[in-house]
Amino acid sequence: MTPIGHFWQNTIRRWQPRLSPAPKIAFTTVTMARVQSRLSLEATVRTYSFVTVDVFTDSRFGGNPLAVFTNAAGMSDEEMQVLARELKLSETTFVLPPENGDHTARVRIFNPVAEMAFAGHPNVGTALVLAAMTDTQATRMIFEEKAGLVEIEFQHGPDGQALSATVEAPVPLTLSLEISPDLIAKCIDLNPAQIETTTHLPVVASVGHPFVLAEVTPEALSVAAPDVAALRTAVAERPELEDQLSIHLYAREGAGMRARLFAPLAGTWEDPATGSANAALAAYLLSLTDEDRITFEVSQGVEMGRPSLLQVAAWRASDGFRASVSGRCVKVLEGVAHL
Repeated sequence: MTPIGHFWQNTIRRWQPRLSPAPKIAFTTVTMARVQSRLSLEATVRTYSFVTVDVFTDSRFGGNPLAVFTNAAGMSDEEMQVLARELKLSETTFVLPPENGDHTARVRIFNPVAEMAFAGHPNVGTALVLAAMTDTQATRMIFEEKAGLVEIEFQHGPDGQALSATVEAPVPLTLSLEISPDLIAKCIDLNPAQIETTTHLPVVASVGHPFVLAEVTPEALSVAAPDVAALRTAVAERPELEDQLSIHLYAREGAGMRARLFAPLAGTWEDPATGSANAALAAYLLSLTDEDRITFEVSQGVEMGRPSLLQVAAWRASDGFRASVSGRCVKVLEGVAHL
């Protein structure tokens, strides 16, 4: 054996661990009392099933994620808010029995910090989740929400499955106030010259939930980023902004739009797809024209790596300017929450 061989052989012998007797394992007898105690504890835990879907896309890990608790009966307001905060998605929905038997369900929508009266992608996703659970072909649903009744219609594939949903906003367009381009530019770290004002000034618009709508140059849209300190200063100086300043930026792109939404004060740094904001945008742009109806596509979430595609429409109605948003979704996860 070579000197190197002797070296390794002696080294291995020197460090080889000595075998020691196996440790004694203490066994505890499982009594019926212990089993009953465990079962009693488990009986006090309430479980709620949920699914997650990616909305405004047909590809997993694109679009806007949504969690849907398909039967939230017995859940408190506080528990809903805690679950929404725990999941950390832009919105989570909780499906409850309707107050009116002619309606499909009562749906409550929570972001990580508060309940919302209405939102677009939660309605698209929730409607398609419930449609997939029914034995018959769903053609229409009506949800009871804080903002009012929300009507959903479905578009079906050759096999009869609901492929996409069109959600009509529950209320017509309302406008509350215009905001200076300088203030908006500070909030999203842009130069005021990058805010387009030819068509309109930044304005707070709503078809169920308020957003600041601001047109920017295409280059500015790509580099915009929220400044939280500036946002907090803005809501402190303008209490009518209700502490949750959500800024929806858009730039024209051919016959459609590209958009980004920032809402860090509402718990969402950037939203991959915002149905209610884009519906409000469609209604507002229509109000600036003499046309009876407009439709266009909105691309959102590209900068986040979650590309989304929304179809929006707006039309003149007897009570003002109405709007809808359409899209698909794809199922991603299933789970159970323990409360």
